[in-house]
Amino acid sequence: MGLLLAGMLVGALVFAPVLWIVILAIATPIATHEVVRRLREGGYDVPFIPVALGGQAMIWLSWPFGTTGVLGAFGATVVVCMVWRLVGQGLTHTPVNYLRDMSATVMLTVWVPLFMAFGVLLIFHDDGSGKEFTSGAVFCLLFAVVLSDVGGYTAGVLFGKHPMVPAISPKKSWEGLAGSLLFGVSGAVVAVTFLLPGRHWWVGLPLGVLLVLTGTLGDLVESQIKRDLGIKDMGRSLPGHGGMMDRLDGLLPAAAVTWIVLTVLH
Repeated sequence: MGLLLAGMLVGALVFAPVLWIVILAIATPIATHEVVRRLREGGYDVPFIPVALGGQAMIWLSWPFGTTGVLGAFGATVVVCMVWRLVGQGLTHTPVNYLRDMSATVMLTVWVPLFMAFGVLLIFHDDGSGKEFTSGAVFCLLFAVVLSDVGGYTAGVLFGKHPMVPAISPKKSWEGLAGSLLFGVSGAVVAVTFLLPGRHWWVGLPLGVLLVLTGTLGDLVESQIKRDLGIKDMGRSLPGHGGMMDRLDGLLPAAAVTWIVLTVLH
């Protein structure tokens, strides 16, 4: 299943980058539903419909309007969710856990649809102002993240003796982080050099470092959320791999980081 999905993603990026938008548009509500279901099981009142619809707006408005469309749709989604939660509990009733539930809702809206929309922005030239697609930036992201995972796993297994945050993720070690940095930064430099013509090779240095740190922190954040909710996996949509969010926890914020780095260091 994992290889099939990977093949579909690579095929879409190589032969029809516009399908990347369709794939992310389909993945967004699935991942959103996984998190909403788990939050509700934990006692949070988090709306699915406005977040899912807002996610589609962020994805599709990124095409004609770039970051303006994405951030505009994000802001509108947060406002709608605030009103939705207020009306849902009844205007004549005393608010119960409103701030807590809205904080969880905003976190969800950032974590899934907003970061997913940055994954769409990566395939556009000039921040979406034109309609020309490119897959180089996405491949840079994926190549660096995969090598980072390989380096972290290898170094952790062979040399890992000092846990980073044992209370949250016992398997993560400082040696593993060093391996992730070595492989991830090397992969980012190679990817930028060969996949992004016209870019300076050194752009891969900050890109690689930030991707490794973002991926590591993303894993730790989801691990902490799972511990708070008392669960092992976010979902069951990917047999043998847990849910979609169990695979995307580090990739989603990494997409936003990649876009920011490549936009600033143009």
